[in-house]
Amino acid sequence: MAKVFNWQLGREMNYPYKDARPKKQVAWVFDTNKCIACQTCSIACKTTWSSGRGQEYMFWNNVETKPYGGYPKAWDLNVLNKIGPGTWKDGIYDGKTIFEAADQRNEKMVGYRPGDEEWNHPNIGEDVIGGGEMPQGAHIESDTHPMWFFYMPRICNHCTHPACLAACPRKAIYKREEDGIVLIDQSRCRGYRECVKGCPYGKPMFRANHEVSEKCIGCYPKIEQGKQTQCVEQCIGKIRGQGFVTDPKKGKPDPSNPIDYLVHIRKIALPLYPQFGTGPNVYYIPPIHVPADYLHQAFGPGVQDAIDAYRAAPEDDTLAGLLQLFGSAPDIMETFKVKKKIAYGYNGKGKKVAEVPITEPPQLRKAYDKKRDVYRLDVT
Repeated sequence: MAKVFNWQLGREMNYPYKDARPKKQVAWVFDTNKCIACQTCSIACKTTWSSGRGQEYMFWNNVETKPYGGYPKAWDLNVLNKIGPGTWKDGIYDGKTIFEAADQRNEKMVGYRPGDEEWNHPNIGEDVIGGGEMPQGAHIESDTHPMWFFYMPRICNHCTHPACLAACPRKAIYKREEDGIVLIDQSRCRGYRECVKGCPYGKPMFRANHEVSEKCIGCYPKIEQGKQTQCVEQCIGKIRGQGFVTDPKKGKPDPSNPIDYLVHIRKIALPLYPQFGTGPNVYYIPPIHVPADYLHQAFGPGVQDAIDAYRAAPEDDTLAGLLQLFGSAPDIMETFKVKKKIAYGYNGKGKKVAEVPITEPPQLRKAYDKKRDVYRLDVT
């Protein structure tokens, strides 16, 4: 085992390979407060990449209802039970990652290989409430809801320290140097399913009729052209931002970089289960109405600060403007600025690709329309 620095844990950790970082690292930010589980992202991904024979059960992008949903079933609980409890102190994780909890004589990491039946129900637990029932007359009296659920969209995290890559005995999995996307070399894969077992997020999937594993490819043909991935571009709720995140080991965060601004500077977007140790590069703005204990376990110690910053966004033009840029252009926005209540997004070549107001200006119409000879009930 080598020692690598994991900034999400605030410390070094064990990993089967020496540290290697790509030139750029693609990353995503998902705002869970705006997701309505319409599954447009799931269908956009599936019709593009996994509509073939043998891929019927494959949802490289899926949306789960937490706390009870999960695809494959209970993917997170199974792995959390294996690594055991841990604590956070001053932003440093005191506990075992999936690599450190393993018996080094027999395995590189603790893992869990879902059975066939655990892939049978992509929408299990959908809209099931945590915290009890909603009796007649129930109402909310605080920011945290006693009865709650939220939607959590998931794709491959294209991790900094991928467990699937570490688990593969064929060295069929690799991380692209140019953008950090994690891919499976189909010519080398022999379908041992060690990646399926090793990934704590349950994102590599076995295609039986081809006898190989497959996974989200990060829509790399689109990224190579500077375009957003399918799930980002097609998102109706505009909950997704995509770009490149700065590795703290390689440089300082750039305040004009949208992902850096949300992840490193404002720290409003957090990794999912950072205690796994893989360094996921999908970040979540946590839901503001969910009990703190659940969010702390899922997203780490910065949850309350992230929620406070999100609640204050209407008084913060820069943050509010950046959130408005989500879903505003098919191009990847690598830089942004907010000026005079207008947010601007620019692609990697510095070309302006988006311009949106922080708040939509009101449109006033006369109650009586002479041209159509009708009266309007709604004039705003």
